Amino acid sequence: MSRLEPGTTAPDFTLPAAGGGQVSLAELRRGSERGVVVYFYPRAATPGCTTEACDFRDNLASLGGGGYSVVGLSADPLEDLESFAAAEQLTFPLASDRDHAVAEAYGTWGPVTRNGVTREVVHRSTFVVEPDGTLRLAQYDVDPDGHVAALRADLGLDR
Repeated sequence: MSRLEPGTTAPDFTLPAAGGGQVSLAELRRGSERGVVVYFYPRAATPGCTTEACDFRDNLASLGGGGYSVVGLSADPLEDLESFAAAEQLTFPLASDRDHAVAEAYGTWGPVTRNGVTREVVHRSTFVVEPDGTLRLAQYDVDPDGHVAALRADLGLDR
């Protein structure tokens, strides 16, 4: 897994989105004042991913008020993302990276070993992409508990 560093150019993407249509990083960047929070999560409707998604949902007004858009990406099929968004009343876009090409470009796709079994998965990671396309933050293997509060502090939204 090759990791991205702040100051480098964020890989662009256009992916199918829950609820129909597509989500494009370029369009999100154009529509945000200060940038886009792109977060990758392993699997919709699992405990950690639900905690993180609901935390983003609950802090969306603050992030938006600070000039940031939010988009969540996983390798889940659209049907799973649509069910997840509906069940948790998520009001930000969720995109399906089925072939994990975007996750690979961001360095979030890689091996994990559990119970002696190794498999390739999306690693929970968050990026903040500036309106010009450069990375402000690149955070890998984040803990879903308290992550959004820490991100808000990193972005200076709690001053």
